[in-house]
Amino acid sequence: MVRLGLVVAQFNKESPVTAKMESRAREEAERRDAEIVETTEVPGSYDTPLAADRLARRDDIDAVVTLGAIITGDTDHDQVIADAAAQGLTDVSLDRDTPVTMGIIGPGMSHDEAKARVDYGAAAVESAVDLATTLESNTHD
Repeated sequence: MVRLGLVVAQFNKESPVTAKMESRAREEAERRDAEIVETTEVPGSYDTPLAADRLARRDDIDAVVTLGAIITGDTDHDQVIADAAAQGLTDVSLDRDTPVTMGIIGPGMSHDEAKARVDYGAAAVESAVDLATTLESNTHD
């Protein structure tokens, strides 16, 4: 059984996007017989790398799934946030030798576009389980 850490960004929580993403992620974890060991809520997608790093350090977590929604605004701030989150999560995965999947949707999308992409929560869990399983089997070859 793959043991997961889950990081859920709360920015835009007045919209049900991240809550629905989390629900889809939990459904996929159950379907894949994976256990979500710990869930950490963070203010926004920019904050996901630090929380992912803390979870990736734990011996009881095989992979970390991050969820968030970066909605476009009046400036390019959404692109800055997305770039920083992506680089930070990549660094965590490589530094900790632990799969960290990015179920962060955006940037450059409206609330309606974000609502249409809530299944990315399930896709991020699927990727985490598959990668953790593949890497585990490769260490025993």
